[in-house]
Amino acid sequence: MEGEQPMAVFDPEHVNLTTADPREIICFLSEGGNEYDGRLGLRVAALFVILIVSTCCTVFPVMARRLPSVKIPSIVYLFARYFGAGVIVATAFVHLLEPAYEAIGPATCVGMTGGWAEYAWPPAIALFSVMMIFLVDVVAERYSEMKFGGEHGHVDGEECGRSETERTGEATTSRITSMAGFAIQPKEAEAGNTKAEMVEYSDGESAYSRREFYSQFSAFLILEFGVIFHSIIIGLALGVAGEEFNTLFPVLVFHQGFEGLGIGARMSAIPFKKGSKLPWILCALYGLSTPIAIAIGLGLRNTYNPGSFTANVVSGILDSLSAGVLIYTGLVELLARDFLFDPKRTKDNGRLAFMLICTLLGAGLMALLGKWA
Repeated sequence: MEGEQPMAVFDPEHVNLTTADPREIICFLSEGGNEYDGRLGLRVAALFVILIVSTCCTVFPVMARRLPSVKIPSIVYLFARYFGAGVIVATAFVHLLEPAYEAIGPATCVGMTGGWAEYAWPPAIALFSVMMIFLVDVVAERYSEMKFGGEHGHVDGEECGRSETERTGEATTSRITSMAGFAIQPKEAEAGNTKAEMVEYSDGESAYSRREFYSQFSAFLILEFGVIFHSIIIGLALGVAGEEFNTLFPVLVFHQGFEGLGIGARMSAIPFKKGSKLPWILCALYGLSTPIAIAIGLGLRNTYNPGSFTANVVSGILDSLSAGVLIYTGLVELLARDFLFDPKRTKDNGRLAFMLICTLLGAGLMALLGKWA
């Protein structure tokens, strides 16, 4: 309109800190483009290394559970199960919620713009995700009860039968179909398998097996896709990283390996039908997510800007949603159900201490990785 003064163009070379708009400075620094510095061959090698490590770590628990010929000590199963639980919890807070604040939090370019400046969106989006997953969990559980029968929260001894550890005289067991569980594989096939084992090894399918499958599988899909969203974002970042590539690459190898172990341990407890290829497809889906994202990042290395306004909005929303998914899954499905509400939790103090140490170790190491990635 006539009489209005035109907006001043931000000049980064002449900034008066007493009058400059902080948003202009932060947005200018964010829009600086990516720091890709060549080394294409090394980045392609990183793609394949992460593919192999993440896939192998995800497949290992599933393979050990579904292939009787693979004889692995029970202590390894326990380690994988509870170390993975700790990894999932740490991933939620350190690798998802914190990056969400960096992308759309109050001190960012996005967080100072328009409606984004009116509210602290990362925790709100994470809360929304938690409540949605909670509702889905309740509805799925209730649907399973109505369709297939049974009671909420446990399966009685007649229906479930004895666990492997009870058969070998040990005083510990997590129920064989725990949503977060890692059931221990019998070393040899025996006559008179329990009903819970027959879910896995017979061609028949009971109402109990159908209920457990639908209940656990729906929860697992939510968890896996929450992790995959995060894996895609970090894969894109690695594809266009600059000097920090030297540190980011080895850290992400461990990062994806640990997450894969948690995903695989969780999947191994789902009572898929004998011969089902779905577990292997889900393992491959996770294993391929980051390498594909790296490849996309390399293909867009001259144009993709991870610090752009749009990229920050997308990554911030996805990280916040994924954080909510993993917070609910880690605290409710893994820690609370296994340690607080499982009526068959081990009475062996030494074994319980080992389970707790594995959980704390997984959370601690994953949190430490957050210093670099």
